Amino acid sequence: MIIEYPVRLQVYLAKCGCGSRRFCEDLIAQGRVMVNNRTVREMGVKVNEDDVVQVDTETVEIIDKSYYIALNKPKGFVCTNYDPNETKYARDLIEIRDRDLLFNVGRLDKDSSGLLLFTNDGEFANKVTHPSFEIEKEYLVHIDRQIDIEDLNKALRGIYIDTDRPYRLKSYEFVPRRKDYIRVTLTEGKNREVRKIFSFLGYEVKSLMRIRIGCILLGTMQPGEYRNLTKREMDGLLAGKTSLDARRKFGAALRKEKEEKARARAEKKRETFR
Repeated sequence: MIIEYPVRLQVYLAKCGCGSRRFCEDLIAQGRVMVNNRTVREMGVKVNEDDVVQVDTETVEIIDKSYYIALNKPKGFVCTNYDPNETKYARDLIEIRDRDLLFNVGRLDKDSSGLLLFTNDGEFANKVTHPSFEIEKEYLVHIDRQIDIEDLNKALRGIYIDTDRPYRLKSYEFVPRRKDYIRVTLTEGKNREVRKIFSFLGYEVKSLMRIRIGCILLGTMQPGEYRNLTKREMDGLLAGKTSLDARRKFGAALRKEKEEKARARAEKKRETFR
């Protein structure tokens, strides 16, 4: 990884795998970062290659290898990497040597399941989670009864619950032949946003599963399974291919690519037996 020094401290921390750039800014503001044995709380500080940077008294360094992983988080697992009151951590499901370097991109609460991204690349996490990208997140929601369309339209317009910014759905889609299931899409990531919207409208959420982040689909991954993101998926995500139409086109391109590879393998086998 090529770094042009001097570099801003929060950028350096992100490239060390400490978290997204915004999370690293919080670390600095909390007084948890030291540069050359001096606590730093200012955002404008820059570091050079020979500076010693520590987070919570542990020295951190730039990581050479980057990881981009999709996990199907089961219900009951938490996103945080440490909580004295918890024993089941989503990151522990990922069995790689550098697991301790990973952090989750966005969150899913303990009672929710589905698609969750992990990385050690803070710049990637910052782009994916930044509000300006408006990356869609799609959820399959099981509620306690059939929902009224007018309630959904209220959520499309925006609902003020506990902040001065509205909670808002971007779109919704009914699940065929099921009155108590619905797919909803949003672009923000407020804490427990989907649950709060339905609770405010008077419904009980019985289960909540995230099935898509941008152009990345949960697909057939079983709870607890994980896989590496493909370069095509990462490029699509960072290029803003987040709409349903883009997802379908992206999926069609992936299927075409798989079919071409399958034909190439079949042709190679035929040549082997000739």
